[in-house]
Amino acid sequence: MEVGGDHHGVVRVPSVDDLRDEIEPAHPSPHDDELVHRTHAGERIGRPVAPSAAGSVGLVHVLDNPVWAALAGPQQDLALTGPLAARFQPEVSRFGGFPEMPTAGHWIAMSALVGPTGVVSITGLVDDPPSGWTVVYDGVGVQMTGEAVDTESHEDVLDSGDELVDLGDDDVEEMVALVALAQPGPFEARTFELGGYVGVHHDGKLVAMAGQRMRPPGWCEISAVATHPEHRGRGFAGLLVRTVIRGIRARGETPFLHTSIDNTAAIRLYENMGFSHRRRVRFLATEPPS
Repeated sequence: MEVGGDHHGVVRVPSVDDLRDEIEPAHPSPHDDELVHRTHAGERIGRPVAPSAAGSVGLVHVLDNPVWAALAGPQQDLALTGPLAARFQPEVSRFGGFPEMPTAGHWIAMSALVGPTGVVSITGLVDDPPSGWTVVYDGVGVQMTGEAVDTESHEDVLDSGDELVDLGDDDVEEMVALVALAQPGPFEARTFELGGYVGVHHDGKLVAMAGQRMRPPGWCEISAVATHPEHRGRGFAGLLVRTVIRGIRARGETPFLHTSIDNTAAIRLYENMGFSHRRRVRFLATEPPS
């Protein structure tokens, strides 16, 4: 239930002006007045000049540029970084980001990290890619935050034959297969290393899953919420999201997530759980020139 499934073919790239109205915050978050002024070490910054900076042009909320903030901070051990661009290791995730609105130099730096046959997905601070880059997906998503989600008073009861399980290295093949079937978004062989993955086994087979992805300072993104089509409507998504949130809050972080703007079923589920709309965002998946 997130943006970024497999999409193929070149599409027209809307300009930033085309999407300007779409990516303004729809509803303020309680955290919107907490602008990001710090590096991961807690120092104040203005315009970042190195991968350790968590912000962007000016001083923005950390969720306005979550990929760069995660890669420059809590998840730098899973990152390929430089002063102008950063990305997750390709076996972990295809997401990358820039410390500021990219110029030609930023795109050149990203190309070096991605390689001529790779794909990078970008959200946050992103403009149209330069000539020669191939766009494989360009869409609008919804960013939602989960400060108000109640995980304590809701009683989740599984039916006989169902079991809540932690997922890890031994479950990769089933996780990849479930994501390929449910198509919640990109999932690589080492994505589970981002942490917090849980699932539901039905008669020993994985039929639903959810986990964590980006971790900008103070926050953690819920990701890969997927249920086998034959087991939808049984409450597994809500159960797993609440379980993931408990793990996030145990670290003192706040949950957030993304979903496609046209995924109305997912948006309705998250609204009913207590998630709040924060803003609309652009998701761009693109290949460097060969």
